[in-house]
Amino acid sequence: MSTEPLLKVRDLHTSFFTPAGEVKAVNGVSFNLDRGKVLGIVGESGSGKSVTAYSIMQILASTGKIVSGSIKLDGQELVNAGESVMKTVRGNKISIIFQDPMTSLNPTYTIGHQLIEAIMLHTDRNKKEAWDRAVEMLQLVNVNEPQKRMKQYPYEFSGGMRQRVMIAMALACEPDILIADEPTTALDVTIQAQILELMRSLQEQLGMAIIMITHDLGVVAQMCDEVIVMYAGSICEQGTADEIFYNPKHEYTKGLMRSIPTADTAGSKLHPITGTPIDLLNMPSGCPFAPRCDNAMKICIKERCERMRLNEYHFSACWMNVKDGMGQASDAEQTEKGGGTK
Repeated sequence: MSTEPLLKVRDLHTSFFTPAGEVKAVNGVSFNLDRGKVLGIVGESGSGKSVTAYSIMQILASTGKIVSGSIKLDGQELVNAGESVMKTVRGNKISIIFQDPMTSLNPTYTIGHQLIEAIMLHTDRNKKEAWDRAVEMLQLVNVNEPQKRMKQYPYEFSGGMRQRVMIAMALACEPDILIADEPTTALDVTIQAQILELMRSLQEQLGMAIIMITHDLGVVAQMCDEVIVMYAGSICEQGTADEIFYNPKHEYTKGLMRSIPTADTAGSKLHPITGTPIDLLNMPSGCPFAPRCDNAMKICIKERCERMRLNEYHFSACWMNVKDGMGQASDAEQTEKGGGTK
């Protein structure tokens, strides 16, 4: 089996061209996704998480455009590949689960009709074979009485059941990559846990890779092997789930961690990140998080920090790491001088 990443995204820039100007929604995003791994992309609303996913699928709104960059799936370049190529990629190689299953399913058609349509669109199965495959997929995602459910409409399903139908539809063609865009947002906590457990089980069973887009760090802790933290369309920190949760190095990531309620913080005030997200129409020359950062320095406002490698798996783009590194070097120098005078 190839050791090359299944998906390689390099220096991706995606913008929306509006009457007010160019909205730079994704700015220089780069990452790899290995086979069978789960990658989490986290950040506040408007950070560029979903636009990154839609850029990979090339399902942007009419005003959106990939300005530059590279997206390679199993060595095949997707940027500027054309709609005919993308039709063979969508569904067959990459599938997506959208945020709200109720708006993603057509209320005027039965569940079975919509599943069969998706299967016939992306495979060479006939209608009978597509029906059998749809029933099989509903069974796989633990929908009870699948034959009966095939004839029902979306309004007859609960939120959790509709999400299971969306997962079944996304997995019907056995894609290599499943993109889950806020898959548990509209669900209550108990159903969230069931859906996440289902996705993890199917991922292990089918061996596919998952890109999990969410603002819920609890979901990330439960599901992901690697995590990307995005802010203002850029990656501010990237690393393994353990590195991000137990050794965050970007001030924005630290702010996200402080804002999570835990058993230890019961009865005390939460510490939200103050301020509002940056205006993507007027991107600053410095760090986009600087106006909201309690530890911002002059250089943070004037100049953006390049991505720094902290170890083999951990990267961060924060001037505080440079400051800390200089402080450690100075301490080491003082220790060495002190040792030399003895």
